[in-house]
Amino acid sequence: MKRSSYCGDVRENCICKEIVVCGWVHSRRDHGGVIFIDLRDREGILQIVFQPENKEIFKIAENLRSEYVIAVKGLVRSRPEGTINPNMLTGTVELVVAELKVLNTSPGLPFEISDYVETSEELRLRYRYLDLRRPNFQKNFIMRHKISREIRNFLNEEGFLEIETPFLTKSTPEGARDFLVPSRLHHGSFFALPQSPQLFKQILMVAGFDKYYQVARCFRDEDLRADRQLEFTQVDIEMSFIEEEDVMDVVERMLARVFKAVLDINIKTPFERISYENTMLKYGSDKPDTRFEMEIKDFSQELKNSGFGVFSSVLSKGGIIRGLCIPKGASFTRSEIDGLTKFVGEYGAKGLAWIKITDTGAESNIVKYFKEEEIEIILSKLNAKSGDLVVFLADEEKIVVQGLGALRLKIGKDFGLIDKNKFNFLWVVDFPLMEWNKEEQRWQALHHPFTSPQDEKILTKENAYTAKAKAYDVVLNGIELGGGSIRIHSSDVQKKIFDILNISDESAKEKFGFLLDALSYGAPPHGGIALGFDRLCALLAGEDSIREVIAFPKTQKTVDPLSNAPAPVSDKQLKELGVRIAIKQAKD
Repeated sequence: MKRSSYCGDVRENCICKEIVVCGWVHSRRDHGGVIFIDLRDREGILQIVFQPENKEIFKIAENLRSEYVIAVKGLVRSRPEGTINPNMLTGTVELVVAELKVLNTSPGLPFEISDYVETSEELRLRYRYLDLRRPNFQKNFIMRHKISREIRNFLNEEGFLEIETPFLTKSTPEGARDFLVPSRLHHGSFFALPQSPQLFKQILMVAGFDKYYQVARCFRDEDLRADRQLEFTQVDIEMSFIEEEDVMDVVERMLARVFKAVLDINIKTPFERISYENTMLKYGSDKPDTRFEMEIKDFSQELKNSGFGVFSSVLSKGGIIRGLCIPKGASFTRSEIDGLTKFVGEYGAKGLAWIKITDTGAESNIVKYFKEEEIEIILSKLNAKSGDLVVFLADEEKIVVQGLGALRLKIGKDFGLIDKNKFNFLWVVDFPLMEWNKEEQRWQALHHPFTSPQDEKILTKENAYTAKAKAYDVVLNGIELGGGSIRIHSSDVQKKIFDILNISDESAKEKFGFLLDALSYGAPPHGGIALGFDRLCALLAGEDSIREVIAFPKTQKTVDPLSNAPAPVSDKQLKELGVRIAIKQAKD
């Protein structure tokens, strides 16, 4: 019996046809001497019927259990009146079995193969081959395939070339921690797994491949959370002889095609552009969720002369004051407001000032410190009305921005202000070129040291804090899908950047020598972007974690319960690599 159809593909056009389907027994029901089995494969579920008249097959069917693998042949018919299941794509038809073959059996399961059964992640990943049989997971990975296919088709049609770059390369420790691979032939030397193909894709531009892409595997040795894995996939794109808008245009059209093909959703292009400065002010985040309003406002100027000592003290030390209006928040109890205070305290805030807006005016123990016109300015700027709650943070800028940004998202989620059916895309642009590292007392690149400044002619170490980058991040619903930049193609400009970053000629040559040499041989203007493919798949699938769209992910403890990796290796392997393991004994 050779399969002729997938279970999930059987429809009314198959009625009166003889077909063969194969799959796993999803569930079994006995109804008045007739056995019904839901047979499952990757495309869906089909109800098959065993009738008692076919005694030999019926007897075998009585012993079928969950996750047995079977093949059946029979005629497709309409389901009898009153038995149609509108929740199944195959719910109007069923297969009456004429032949049955049991291909394999299964012992009792560690958990039920169902989308509705809660199971610990540790157990799910230990038996990942069972977990992946869940219908919802099957849909996720079919969708992932479709997204990859549409991206490749689009870029191929746009004239891009798919070119692979090495997995075994040189460690360039400027970003996250590298995974190192010891060399058997060169004891004491190590390869590094790529955090991204950044250096190689720039070299491909120098080589004349003016439109490159790769669905690239990348590796970063970092702590995990919902949107991070040790190994992940990104859509890597690089182009020559272009500017920022050219890259953004390609990405917008590519994403529009993916959403139309996979979800049948038309997304509006071009995407909104918002500067880094504005998004940090309005939303307290460089990846803002704009599906709801609640914009943050700055009151540092308006309240600089207020009688509230906390505010004046913060401003005198170079801090800022910003506020947020929580709709209908005036109903919050004091303990609920204390909960908000505790929440922003996790971001370093020392307190949360608040004012309730009622029909009789502003109410709070701090209102007495403000003039009437200052209260009016607050209400007007935040568009606050009766029933709302206004909250303020006054502290150093980083604490205020992070605290109010996180509080805005918390309120949006907790009070159902976010429309989950929306897909709000935007670009964050005009990023700072550099940021100051307090610990090391030096400038460091905000993105990477090959990002081009917007105005290279006036860039100096003294005005580095005002320099803007030719960089851009694409954001969807508060998630950064990807980021990119126009690269430096001039050796003189690159040397100027390294000088400001306090990277010596010797250090630059040691870390990036092969790229710098390549750039000296007629490098064209170029730029690109890298999109987080796993994040994109998770968003389209409606999943909160990328682990739900990665076939074999690691746990948050960075282990794989299925294969028990990482694991010790034999002394023989270590000897071949010239490696010894030094283990410190824990003190009693």
